[in-house]
Amino acid sequence: MRIRSLTVAAACGAALLAAGLLPAVASGVPDPPFAQEEPVGAAELLAKVASCDQVSNGLYRTDETSAATVPVCGARGAVFWTADMDIDCDGRRTAKCNEATDPWFLPDTAFHQSDGEPLRSDALPFVVVPGVSDIWDHFAAGVEGGAVAAVIHDDRLVYAVVGDTGPRRIIGEASYAAAEALGIDPDPATGGTASGVTYILFKGSRVSPIESHEAAVALGERLAREFVQSD
Repeated sequence: MRIRSLTVAAACGAALLAAGLLPAVASGVPDPPFAQEEPVGAAELLAKVASCDQVSNGLYRTDETSAATVPVCGARGAVFWTADMDIDCDGRRTAKCNEATDPWFLPDTAFHQSDGEPLRSDALPFVVVPGVSDIWDHFAAGVEGGAVAAVIHDDRLVYAVVGDTGPRRIIGEASYAAAEALGIDPDPATGGTASGVTYILFKGSRVSPIESHEAAVALGERLAREFVQSD
């Protein structure tokens, strides 16, 4: 009787499967895996910002003695610029970032961790935005502390947060950790690079807590995908 019951059950199951009333896994055929999109690459982002719709009221210098040549550009959901990279080692004192290693060291950053402490420049990738001026107001543009940024140099891409502000008429600066991740010499006194760094800041975004690089990467990857797919 047991053999007959199993035979009848199998026949009923086959009939239900044929009628579409049982899922495919009942027949031993697994569902196909869900397709997953690859993370956005540096080349895709650079292609999206190949042209500039200038949103700043003027141009920025990359240092005190250079000519003003760098505009802030706008795109749907982001602002961006291409400049040099100076090294910001401000914030919490560490073996790599202090008065002895950095002639311009300041023990604070414009934006703070969730515990109220300054950011740690040698551990957290972050970018520096120019202080508010008649050239450009990052707050009015929807870019505040903790906004997520994609920073690109050569074929390398790192996601960072907006972590500090700098001089009002100079642009192109990021933390020790951001430079290191991009393969740029992070020494605050002698490092950095003279050109070729693209900074893409996503408007209205905010990483919480600001000190979580993992959160910046997760949000950055999502916003980057939306950015390259936008019209």
